[in-house]
Formats: sequence, C-alpha cells, structure tokens
Amino acid sequence: MPDYRPRKTLFNPELRRRGIYILPNLFTTAALFSGFFAIVQAMNGRFEIAAVAIFIAMIFDGLDGRVARLTNTQSAFGAEYDSLSDMVSFGAAPALVVYVWALKDMGKLGWIAAFIYCVGAALRLARFNTNIEVVDKRYFQGLPSPAAAALVAGLVWVLIDNEWTGHEARWYAFALTIFAGVTMVTNLRFWSGKSLNLRKSVPFIVVVAIALAFALGSIYTPGMLFALFLAYAVSGYVIAVGDWVNRRKKFARGE
Repeated sequence: MPDYRPRKTLFNPELRRRGIYILPNLFTTAALFSGFFAIVQAMNGRFEIAAVAIFIAMIFDGLDGRVARLTNTQSAFGAEYDSLSDMVSFGAAPALVVYVWALKDMGKLGWIAAFIYCVGAALRLARFNTNIEVVDKRYFQGLPSPAAAALVAGLVWVLIDNEWTGHEARWYAFALTIFAGVTMVTNLRFWSGKSLNLRKSVPFIVVVAIALAFALGSIYTPGMLFALFLAYAVSGYVIAVGDWVNRRKKFARGE
C-alpha cells in the first residue's frame, strides 16, 4: 500500500519552521572570524595583531552563550556551531600563531608541540560536550580552551611587545604550548565562575579591588592579561594539591 504521508523535503512547511536564532550565532560568527583573522595575520607575519585577535575572539565567545540565555534562544545548532568556532579560534589559531612565530625553526619538536596543543583543544572540547550534564557546574574539568589560547597568545603578545624575536623565545614558547595542551586534557578542576552571583551585595573593598585591577590593566595590558591567565592555569594545580592535602588529613584522622 503506498505511503501518502508528507515527505521531509525542503518544501515541507514543517521543516521550514526549523530555523536558527540569528543573535547568538552572530556573536559565534564574530568569534570564528576573529580566530580566522588571527590565522591570516600570522601567515602575513603580523603576530601581535594575531594575538590580539584571539583575545577578541574570547570576548565574542563569552557573549554568545550569555546572549542566548538572556534571550532564551539556546539551540542544539548553536551549541555545535560554538564548538566548531572554538576549535578554530582557540585550537587551530593559537597553535598556528605560536608555531609560525617561534616553533617552526625547531623542526619536528616545533610542530609536535603545536600539534599537542591543537589535539588537546579538540579533546577538551569533545569531552566538555559529552560531560556537560554530569560535571559539577562550579568547576571546569581541565583548562578551558579559551584560557589556554589566551595563555599562548598572551606569551606571544608580551614577548613581541618587549622586542623578543621568535627564535629567542622558542624554548619558552615550546614549554608553554605543551603545558597548555596537556593541562586542557587533565582532570584538574578550574573554577568556572558560574556560581558567582552578581546580584548579591559585596563589601566596598571588592569594588575598590576591581577598580584597581582595571587601573593596573590599563598600565600594561599584555602583561596583565598574560599574568591573569597564567595564574588561572596554575590554579588548577593549586586546587589539586589542596585536595590531596585534605585527603591526607582525613586519612590521618581515620575519617
């Protein structure tokens, strides 16, 4: 007996209603463009501009999810698109920028370090997408890829600003690139900031500290950003040591 049910074609009205939300995906596209722009600038030898473009991609990446939640426009398409954008902006772009600037003269060691970072970002994003419903929302599992990208791009920006050449910085870049790539795939916990309640009142000293941070950042922005993300990358190891010490104390007390 022939089946007269409507087929799912492009002309099916049921399919035409399934569009995408434009506002959050505009921010995701802007983040993707910034990552691609960083790659283009690195290929043209403008490494400082490439590093700044990666930081700009971080801003857009932080906005797309928040805009989606504020406007209630979350979607599966948006989540997948965001992951692909992150892989370009925080996986491929930082690896290529640091490789072309400092690592390519190291031969195999150079491209292996860049690949370790790149595959670390891919694995970190894949694990995040599969574990998003089961992990503690207060913490990230492994260093987030935007923070890892900021660490690598920050190193490039700071050293170029201090007139270092890529050849002079190659071993520092090699070590930090591997450190960032490996830290992304560890089980270390990193504070996510999602438990922060911006509507809650805070002591006056907190406002003063924020104003001071902005003032210090304006004095030397590259150094401030690099120091901030380096401290964040180390914080996961500090938390791990603290957890280990607490477990030892509980074991000693027989708990």
